[in-house]
Amino acid sequence: MILRVNELAFSYKSCDTLKNISFSIEKGDITVILGPNGVGKTTLLKCLNKILIPRTGDIFVKEKNIKAMNVKQVARQISYVAQTSEPARITVFDAILMGRRPHINFRVNKSDLIKVDAVIRHLNLSCLSLKYLNQMSGGELQKVCIARALVQQTDLMLLDEPTASLDLKNQTHILSLIRHIIKDHNMAAVMTMHDLNTALRYADKYIFLKDHTIYSAGDICDITPEMIKAVYDVRVDIMNHKGVPIVIPIEDLPDSEKEETDLETKIAVNMKNEQAA
Repeated sequence: MILRVNELAFSYKSCDTLKNISFSIEKGDITVILGPNGVGKTTLLKCLNKILIPRTGDIFVKEKNIKAMNVKQVARQISYVAQTSEPARITVFDAILMGRRPHINFRVNKSDLIKVDAVIRHLNLSCLSLKYLNQMSGGELQKVCIARALVQQTDLMLLDEPTASLDLKNQTHILSLIRHIIKDHNMAAVMTMHDLNTALRYADKYIFLKDHTIYSAGDICDITPEMIKAVYDVRVDIMNHKGVPIVIPIEDLPDSEKEETDLETKIAVNMKNEQAA
């Protein structure tokens, strides 16, 4: 077990944002945090790496309580990819090198440079290594953020809406990349996400938040239309396409349209009965 959360609660002033949050994460798993806007998904993610300090509860990384860790020690255990990254006037190489900061004591050494170079080649960023961040597309910038998290050499990666504002091609590319990294390096990832179908395609486990607490958690294949209705107040069907569940919303017709549809159905049934007679 790489991450264990016990009875976590967080408040902004007097307003409860999270309460009674308990779950655990195993190596090799990609867990997605789902739920409506404002339910506390990003807040939970930030509590996990001590950006925010919970009001109560404990967070253990490899059975070590992060309460006893300083920022540098936490960064050696957990890497974090924010939802948005302000593109600065620094090169891709230097931006990725910043991911080594938790391991650097006095100065950058040859080992740090070798690790950065290896990650750049692994993610096919060599042709961009001297390009400035503020000259890059959204998809390229997101790859750099993932590369920076990867050179931290942690076993746990947190990603806040990793495909926000990306087009379909870049969404698919980035999430496939994340999945390969997690599986190949036997890491674990916790992501927040809005798009249910994208989550079902790339995650292994889910956590549904509702009313600022965990409504349900488990394997992706265990998600039901009833759960989604309870969390999002939307009726859906869940169908299977090549082993991947797909969520299809069911549109609720206004009462007037329902009456028209019912009438048309009755007329069609009567006509069919008359023809049969």
